[in-house]
Amino acid sequence: MSSVVIDMSSLSLGYGGKPVILDATASIEAKDFVFIVGKSGSGKSTLLKSFYGEVESVSGSLSVCGVNMKNIVASKLNILRRHIGIVFQDYRLINEWTIEKNVMLPLIVNGFAKTICINQAQKLLKHVKLLHKAGKYPLELSGGEQQRVAMARALAHNPVLILADEPTGNLDDYSSEVIWNLLRSAKEFLGTTVIVVTHHIPSTINVNYKHFFIDDGYLHEII
Repeated sequence: MSSVVIDMSSLSLGYGGKPVILDATASIEAKDFVFIVGKSGSGKSTLLKSFYGEVESVSGSLSVCGVNMKNIVASKLNILRRHIGIVFQDYRLINEWTIEKNVMLPLIVNGFAKTICINQAQKLLKHVKLLHKAGKYPLELSGGEQQRVAMARALAHNPVLILADEPTGNLDDYSSEVIWNLLRSAKEFLGTTVIVVTHHIPSTINVNYKHFFIDDGYLHEII
């Protein structure tokens, strides 16, 4: 696989003819830790969604993990997503499943044996300090705890790429620290490429990172 994980060239994105991202050109390489910053409505989440195929390009080109995202067919997109971990703002946990089974979801989709699924889920729940709540359901947890479960789920299948949309936006300091530590560890120990969109970069983050800023629809790299 190429060392370039995300490659954008003159990429424009929008909805219903309304432009959101304009002429974005940038490359993100394997093991990069990236922050994409901008005010509300600037297009941060739209750009992130294009990386996992939820938003199609209007013009230009985009490749993710070597896959051309232009008119990508559903079967190929599903295969690509098996290599991506996604942390959503609204958690997107399955309320009818236990916390442990929620973390197992990517492993189940990828066809791992049940024992491997359970062992990996328990290991990650221990990392996010929630192993004692493995049998609970999402609505029995606080928002911070649910986001930590979502983080564990995103890491369960050792993805090549993690995409995180405001992962600590509404969290307490403790849960925020757990999330940042996990993201940093994913980069440093697993070689995962991490892309985070956020309003601001935490002052306590202790990792070398790339910094992009979206202003009036244009993506700028801050060097």
